[in-house]
Amino acid sequence: MTAFTPLASFIGGTLIGLSAVLLLLAEGRIAGISGIASRLFPPYGDRLFAGRLAFIVGLVAAPVLYAAVTGEGVVQTVSSNLVLMAVAGLLVGFGSVWGSGCTSGHGVCGLARLSRRSLLATGVFMAAGVATVFVARHVIGG
Repeated sequence: MTAFTPLASFIGGTLIGLSAVLLLLAEGRIAGISGIASRLFPPYGDRLFAGRLAFIVGLVAAPVLYAAVTGEGVVQTVSSNLVLMAVAGLLVGFGSVWGSGCTSGHGVCGLARLSRRSLLATGVFMAAGVATVFVARHVIGG
């Protein structure tokens, strides 16, 4: 079970919201991570490639920097089942394409813009997450 950390959660949520607002103000773009990451692959013929790369590098570097500054490792529980992880990754990728965006694009930016499509998408992926946890914990027994 994950510990409840209201202060850390508040600070993290504030930083996510602030970064989404800054990206929208500076570039006029939504901070949807799947869209940013997918545009790092060819063809990439626009002026925003360096900014997209910096955004993704920052996502990867943040926990490393945290560990270096605090001396504490970032604890993250991830399945060691590589087949399960590959299938999960493909399903997330499929969902992002099919839903025209990801959890960050719809859940953070779309809801903040009062987008009906994002409200529906967020409801669907939250329901799918709840169902997945229920099945994994209570049906399969993980």
